[in-house]
Amino acid sequence: MLWASGAGAACRQALALGLDVSGSVDAVEYRLQLNGLAGALEDPGVLAAFAALPDAPVALAVYEWSGPQAQRLLVDWVMISDAADVAAVAVQLRRVERLESDPSTALGAAKRFGEGLLASQAGCWRRVLDISGDGQSNTGPHPRTVRPDGIVINGLVIGAEGDAGVMGSLWSYYKAYVVQGPEAFIETAGGFADFQEAMVRKLKKELQVLVVSER
Repeated sequence: MLWASGAGAACRQALALGLDVSGSVDAVEYRLQLNGLAGALEDPGVLAAFAALPDAPVALAVYEWSGPQAQRLLVDWVMISDAADVAAVAVQLRRVERLESDPSTALGAAKRFGEGLLASQAGCWRRVLDISGDGQSNTGPHPRTVRPDGIVINGLVIGAEGDAGVMGSLWSYYKAYVVQGPEAFIETAGGFADFQEAMVRKLKKELQVLVVSER
């Protein structure tokens, strides 16, 4: 939870979202992620969370990742102040078309790319990287070796529908090697069909803010 006073600032949080588009993600699952994120951003509860501090908006960026050199920025940094800002981002996401990419899974490189994005948002009160994925890293730097300072990293683990063992194993992997920082957490989706609901839960938690009025 982000604690804030009544004082204004450039932004209260910089939030970078990294989406897994490696070879384990087929065309249908790719669309479920992009459309699911768009729908999650438009959820009334998420919109209310974005608007909680009008004088200190949230900076948002979205990218996709797969192999060590395969990251693509889908939404460059944009300040989210109201529903109109969210609607514009949702339109962008729904228009994205998949490009052929490295089929491997490079979680460490995905973390490093997110770190680079967040480096440009040092003026925000808090910087958060969120990594979504359905598998363990199999190429590039091991995610345990990429531990950026001053950044909270949360995870959204996408399991195989009906296979609790896969979910548990991946959750443990993310807990050990991916997430970091104060109040870091992992959200879970039972499969790509559950991605939107899981993203809604995750965004509501990430965007929580307790406003402490000045006297």
